[in-house]
Amino acid sequence: MQISLTENTIAEFLRHDQQKDLLRFLTAGSVDDGKSTLIGRLLFDSKKIYDDQLAALERDNLREGHAGDDMDYALLLDGLKAEREQGITIDVAYRYFSTNRRKFIIADTPGHEQYTRNMVTGASTADLAVILVDAAQGIVTQTKRHTFIASLLGIKHVVLAVNKMDLVDYSQEVFETIAAEYKNFVTRLNIPDVHCMPLSALRGENVVETSEKMAWYDGKPLLHFLETVHIAGDRNFIDFRYPVQYVVRPSHGYRGYAARVASGIVRKGDELMALPSRKRSVVTSITTWEGELEEAFPPSSVTLTLAEEIDVSRGDMLVKPHNIPRVGRHFEAMLVWLGEQPMVADRQYLVKHTTNTSKIRIDKVRYRIDVNTLKRSDAGEFELNDIGRVVLTANRALFFDPYEKNRATGAFILIDPVTFNTVAAGMIIDRVSEDELPSKITGTSAVTASGKRSRVPLDEREARFGQKGVTVWIMGLHGSAKNDLAYSVERELFDRGATTVLIDGGTVRSGLSRELDYSPADRAEHMRRVAHLCRMLNDQGLLTICSFISPDDNIRRQTAEIIGRERFHLVYVDADPEFCRRSDPELYEKVDRGEASYLPGADMPFEPPEEPDLRIIQEKDAIDVSGVLDYIAARGVFPLV
Repeated sequence: MQISLTENTIAEFLRHDQQKDLLRFLTAGSVDDGKSTLIGRLLFDSKKIYDDQLAALERDNLREGHAGDDMDYALLLDGLKAEREQGITIDVAYRYFSTNRRKFIIADTPGHEQYTRNMVTGASTADLAVILVDAAQGIVTQTKRHTFIASLLGIKHVVLAVNKMDLVDYSQEVFETIAAEYKNFVTRLNIPDVHCMPLSALRGENVVETSEKMAWYDGKPLLHFLETVHIAGDRNFIDFRYPVQYVVRPSHGYRGYAARVASGIVRKGDELMALPSRKRSVVTSITTWEGELEEAFPPSSVTLTLAEEIDVSRGDMLVKPHNIPRVGRHFEAMLVWLGEQPMVADRQYLVKHTTNTSKIRIDKVRYRIDVNTLKRSDAGEFELNDIGRVVLTANRALFFDPYEKNRATGAFILIDPVTFNTVAAGMIIDRVSEDELPSKITGTSAVTASGKRSRVPLDEREARFGQKGVTVWIMGLHGSAKNDLAYSVERELFDRGATTVLIDGGTVRSGLSRELDYSPADRAEHMRRVAHLCRMLNDQGLLTICSFISPDDNIRRQTAEIIGRERFHLVYVDADPEFCRRSDPELYEKVDRGEASYLPGADMPFEPPEEPDLRIIQEKDAIDVSGVLDYIAARGVFPLV
């Protein structure tokens, strides 16, 4: 079959178009700096507007234009009714166009501070930022804010577009003054490639063609710069990261793992490791809808098959065995708060990281940053548009890289678990050593009664049970026989008619605190949960007996505050460390060999209480409950008759 010249020409055009590079860029700046006008002019002058769009633009310009006798090109992007009425951009408007050299996706972001979160959304996938400045106004607060956010989100290329040069008679001096001030500010940020260019979006000067009215400027016009700026080197082709999105299983004989290549390059025959299982296998095929490939790289979406059917599911990650990401639950990050409701420091959120979703808590707010001055200040929580550095702990291990090294695996969002609204966007700085984690449990929020009050008063419940709703907190080193004492006390009280609940560390860790480890931060969270549980049980008139090591005096005080100091009775089982080692030699020997860690009194501090409510000297293996029972009776908790 003979192919006509026309068919060959079309096929060649389509092949060339498919191979063109893609540049994602955003426009940002203060209100009325001309962002939408610039993009509209870019589309118009590059002949990328269809006839029907041009007719609609001319019609809308007569009715809603804000440019006087000139064409209001912003109407091509400001699609919301509220935007057109006010003449400002509210939502992020995305536009696609293509030239002979490159494809473009433009995000036109709002300028007002109120819509900073919209700017973050637009910048999250951008390779380059065009930040506009009104030549008549110069550098303003929003210029600095948007530049800081661009730096924070890892955008390596920034163009400062000094717009509306026609209002200052195309003055070279005005431009150079603004450019110098901006570059002085940018030196404090991590943006390696900064260009300043003068233009007039409304008049089309220096947008697509070089402006004769600014002959003193010897740089490229904006479109030429966008077509030629080198961005391929910004992508990470070294660290292979493949967060599995879906397991493809069309038949019994086929198992594929579908995902987008986040970074790095994978080829047939490469050995890969699955996280978290660390099992290895070899790539046998790389498939797309077009057929098989020999290799894949970002941002390709492919399906991999492996030689062995290892257990891999959504949220797992395939990596090269000798180049693995950080694996951990604790990390520091820069956080941009996007939620209308303020951050609640003691609340758990959902974290969405690559294809993995887990619960997460905010352990500490290190500081909040003023994006106008770059000064840091203390903060207990964030409100809308606040930016700062935090320490977070996920319920299960995440597989991540520092955001500066790999944007794909260093970014995450926080989600409100009730409304499922996205409340924050984060950029991971690096993991945090468990020894450096903060270990406080009440935070800045005081413990207050919440919800409706019960119609059954506490005194009526206590009268019904014939006891006080209190917590007897028995503490001591591992191997001190505190658990045996707690269970013996429970047995005696129950036999005498008391209504009791016993809570010990092993029971809670098997369920309520199953995802927590023994690091100081997780121990604090473990105690917080137990303390609130005890408070609720005491409110029901139940006598609660707890058995925990409780090594930190500060945590014990905070636990007492949650439960209520008048209801918290601390019993310390004082046993010699050698006695404890004899009671459980296997665990202590594991710690000595480095096979276990975070055991109070062995490889981490244990702070004995200076003035416990009751001290039990434990020197023998026998358990004597009389001291605890006498204490309970003397305090009127439960009558022993």
